[in-house]
Parts: sequence; structure tokens; C-alpha cells
Amino acid sequence: MPKKQTATPKKKSVAESLYPDRIAFENTLGLRLVKRHKDGVTLECPIRPDILNGVGVMHGGVLASIADEAAWHVILDALGTKDRNMTTSELKVNYLRPIAGKKVIARGYVVKMGRTLCVTRIDLMDDKKKLGALAIVTYMLLG
Repeated sequence: MPKKQTATPKKKSVAESLYPDRIAFENTLGLRLVKRHKDGVTLECPIRPDILNGVGVMHGGVLASIADEAAWHVILDALGTKDRNMTTSELKVNYLRPIAGKKVIARGYVVKMGRTLCVTRIDLMDDKKKLGALAIVTYMLLG
């Protein structure tokens, strides 16, 4: 009798784990928190055809969205919480080279944590860890 094949369970994103009743944008991107560091976090996003631009490399708007989501994660990690009301107040991206391959790696750091504003730096790299973009993302902590 043939052995029954079972599907490999899909890894849940951070948002799916924290908010199973909500559909977060990071779930649409496929963004996953893969590592916590002493000074930040690393997230990964698989590169799919629907998030490429017309010449076949990562769309700049998608990279900005990944940076924004990575900043949110690095701030939550620094605060030691799974949830905090906050909103993006500024986002600046320097695009240095095209990103292509199998995934985007977003390495996030807190630059300055204040009572109201938190400034982060997000390095966006390709799967060979070549820097493709650098983002400075500021969040306003609410409540």
C-alpha cells in the first residue's frame, strides 16, 4: 500500500501568529521574522514575479514596504512586546543597486528610541547579502 503523503505545514508569519483573525499586509508579502539579534532583527521576503518591476527586479515600492514592516518588528523587539500602537511618521529609502534572486533580507536596527519617536535603520539585501537599499524609518509611538 502506498505511503500517504502529508503536506509540509506552512510556517506562520509573525502577524499570523500574533493576529490570527487579521490579514496583515506582511502576510501578503510573505515576510517572516527569521532571527532576533542583540541589536535588532532579520526578516526575509521571498521574491515572486508579482512583486517585481517591469525589468524583472524588486519593485521599489515593495522594498519600501518591507523596510516599513521590518522597522515595526525591530521596534517591537526592542520594546520587548508583541504589540504596541504606533505609526510610521517618516520613511526614506536610498536605492543602491537592483535586488533580484530568491529572497530579500531585511536587517533592522534601532538607531534611537525616544518616548515618542523611534528611528530605525533597515538594510535591504539580496540572497547573496549584497546591499541593495538602505532605509531610515521613523515611527511615532502612540498611547
